[in-house]
Amino acid sequence: MTEPLDLALRLKLAPKTKLRLDPKTGKYILLYPEKGLLLNPTGAAILKLCTGEHALGAIITTLAAEFRSEPDVLKPEVLAFVRGLLDRGLLQAEP
Repeated sequence: MTEPLDLALRLKLAPKTKLRLDPKTGKYILLYPEKGLLLNPTGAAILKLCTGEHALGAIITTLAAEFRSEPDVLKPEVLAFVRGLLDRGLLQAEP
């Protein structure tokens, strides 16, 4: 079983990744060596906040306000998304 993520972690994109807006589709893509991940609006909103300046808990709170939802409703989905990117080495976490 995987350890729960600490909401105090500060997240940022790994050095090998870039968040880009595709001019043709208007959608965000997470680019990494020889691959890309097409993001839905929620995924893009999460990654835009992963600058190393915001704690994970603050990211969830900001997204809840942006999407007019309760933080406890968004939290499981945000944590699952972040965990997947951390496991793939596409995000970095700092205490």
